[in-house]
Amino acid sequence: MKQLTICSLLASVTMLAQTQPSETVRPINLVSGRGQLLEFTQDIKQVAAAEPKIADVVVISPREVMVNAKEPGKTTVIVWDGSGPRQYDVDVTADTTDFENFRRSLIEQLPGSKIEITGKGESIVLTGTVTDSSQIKRAGALAQTRAKTVMNLLTAPPDPEPRQIALAVKFASIDRSALKQLGVNLFSRNSVLNSQSATQQFPAPRLSPLTPGTGQSVNFADLLNFYLYRPDIGLGATIAALQEQDVLQILAEPTLLTVDGKTASFLAGGSFPFPTITSTSTGGAIAPIVTVQFKPFGVQLDFTPTVTANGAINLKVTPEVSTLDFANGVTLQGFVIPAISTRKADTEVILREGESFAIAGLIDNRVIETIDKVPGLGSIPILGELFRSRSTKKTDTELLVVITPHFVKPLSPEEKANLPDFPINFLPPAAPAKKADFIGPRGHQDPK
Repeated sequence: MKQLTICSLLASVTMLAQTQPSETVRPINLVSGRGQLLEFTQDIKQVAAAEPKIADVVVISPREVMVNAKEPGKTTVIVWDGSGPRQYDVDVTADTTDFENFRRSLIEQLPGSKIEITGKGESIVLTGTVTDSSQIKRAGALAQTRAKTVMNLLTAPPDPEPRQIALAVKFASIDRSALKQLGVNLFSRNSVLNSQSATQQFPAPRLSPLTPGTGQSVNFADLLNFYLYRPDIGLGATIAALQEQDVLQILAEPTLLTVDGKTASFLAGGSFPFPTITSTSTGGAIAPIVTVQFKPFGVQLDFTPTVTANGAINLKVTPEVSTLDFANGVTLQGFVIPAISTRKADTEVILREGESFAIAGLIDNRVIETIDKVPGLGSIPILGELFRSRSTKKTDTELLVVITPHFVKPLSPEEKANLPDFPINFLPPAAPAKKADFIGPRGHQDPK
């Protein structure tokens, strides 16, 4: 059969579509990217497609034709065989398999939501409703893994008012420090010898000037623990033998208030300045610049509560206790810069209202021993103990933190907060003003 030009072919397709009876038109529904095979009982003479961009026609064999769907839309395909033309109306729809699978995965991860996903290529549009605002953010984050551009049009009912949480905290320092002191001060006060021996670690007695023919006297600033004196030979000694032990100290008892999901901070202490040296180039040379920065220290607490679905409190808490440590400090140009001794914990727990948990085990152990002796005499075996003093201090402190969360709500306008009352008023209350008697004519009076 003689080949027709493209224009005449399209014109003939249109005319045939208008003149062909409706019963000979066959519908074909395809999804973009897929196809359908048409089989005929007679040899095919000619095929034509109204819009090849939507659906293309490929002749496979003399009696088989393949219709391939490319883009969403509608078109017409006509096939001529021995019995005449056959018309097929092709309806191509977009392939939403990936969107449906993604929508089902979203619904599984976001229960109670109704999400519709549309889009094309690298763009996704999310529409529908979710249970709360947090699911909107989560759905948008999940959609970012599937497309570069995400238009999040999801809606959610207004979130309920967040609950307020008060955190009662107790910082306690269990101090098991032990202090041991041992020292001897010797003195002689007679007409033959006036002398004294001390290591200067403990206060020594003060001897009065020796005047012949007068009485001898000794002035004591501190008798320490033991005092011995032989008046016949004028020989005496003061002895220090002490032992101390501490028990417990409450560092702070703060009560912090915050709302669900927000962070609250507490600091009882201060900030200390320390210099920082930087360099800058001036005229080709490098000149040092000293700047001062401030570092906080003391009792510090940061906590973030989150109310779970079952009413419990998911609490992320970071307690910290820090002190200035001059023993490990550094000296820079005559200035002593202390170090910071820190005990810190970072944990996350789940509690019910009114339940408490404790953080312990933050132990600081130190032993400081100080020995003073008289040169030469203090090194003599056995007798050298009389010319030697010793002070041993063992620091064994443990930090204990007890935390208890509570749900709170503000007072209503009718309620009043209980404030502390003074037992005695600073000033007596003023007497109520006496009501003045009405004097003069009653009624309206024009000014003159």
